[in-house]
Amino acid sequence: MPDRPSLVQVEIFGQSYSLRAGEDPVYLEGLASFVDKHMKDVAQATGAVDSVRVAVLAALNISDELMQAKQASGREAALGQRAAALASELEAALAD
Repeated sequence: MPDRPSLVQVEIFGQSYSLRAGEDPVYLEGLASFVDKHMKDVAQATGAVDSVRVAVLAALNISDELMQAKQASGREAALGQRAAALASELEAALAD
């Protein structure tokens, strides 16, 4: 019988989310922490309080980091797949 994904409670920018963790709940918690930190940094730097605006600005910052990493590493295909997976996880988290 296949293992069912475990639910993990995370908090991102003051909101709680129950997410399916798949095989590695610690990894998902790390992703949530990463996004939370970026959102808090953006909110502090811009003074923005609207969570959607903060999320979009944080997503742009994270995307910029990703693009710079892609250019520096030359592993464009692998990083593109990783970005798509992260975007899917973020979409699922925001949909809950």
